[in-house]
Amino acid sequence: MTVHTTADIHPTAIIEEGATVGADCKIGPYAVVGPEVTLGANVELKSHAVIAGWTDIGDDSTVFPFASVGHIPQDLKFAGERTKLEIGKKNRIREGATISPGTEGGGGLTKIGDNNLLMMHTHVGHDCIIGNNNVLANYVGIAGHVIAGDNIVMGAHSGIHQFCRIGSGAMLAAFAAVVEDVIPYGTVSGNRAKLDALNLIGLKRRGHSKDEINALRAAYKDVFHGQQGVLRERALAALQTYPDSTLVADMVEFMTSDTNRHICTASKV
Repeated sequence: MTVHTTADIHPTAIIEEGATVGADCKIGPYAVVGPEVTLGANVELKSHAVIAGWTDIGDDSTVFPFASVGHIPQDLKFAGERTKLEIGKKNRIREGATISPGTEGGGGLTKIGDNNLLMMHTHVGHDCIIGNNNVLANYVGIAGHVIAGDNIVMGAHSGIHQFCRIGSGAMLAAFAAVVEDVIPYGTVSGNRAKLDALNLIGLKRRGHSKDEINALRAAYKDVFHGQQGVLRERALAALQTYPDSTLVADMVEFMTSDTNRHICTASKV
């Protein structure tokens, strides 16, 4: 066990032999840190937070009461293999949240980036790869093998089917049931979720220019509301029509890359 001399550990907390606790960490009452856990500098575990398994948590992260981080995945195929959970810096994991490590069949790693907010009772399943600066509102459920980019807002009670991809800058409405891939900067809603429009507010907040946004809006209309060819053909055509648009290139690359799911499309009008 390695505990930095500046760590503040409540007498009722349990730090198991083998754990690593970094500088200026604060471990609250009845919190538990397992034997293969590594906490970076200035990590705070509130009372009754439990960190288990082969789990790394980056600097300046906070885990709130009754969160369960790193316990074995909810996968009946899991056979006790040693797999990992990596959580980056400046994450806030709120009350009752659950995060699972990977499985051997899924690559052995669940990874969460930096500066994410996981609100109360959210769940991130095994073998997920989650980016940076995302907001998961209360009761969001992410099934196994999901890949999510950066700057995504997931509304309360929304759920994501296994093997789906969520593009950067997307927005999921509350109660959205996502069973298909969501394009970057797309907004989706409903059960089963359909593409409503682009996340224009998110685009503006990220500092994209009016010209960039207008190009993406035009390409979006061509791809998802066009009449000629199939979806993939229209996406590739948009890339030719707007060759200088990085946003269009990101959308088309996402749509034409390998995936286990269909692309979420707009409702027919």
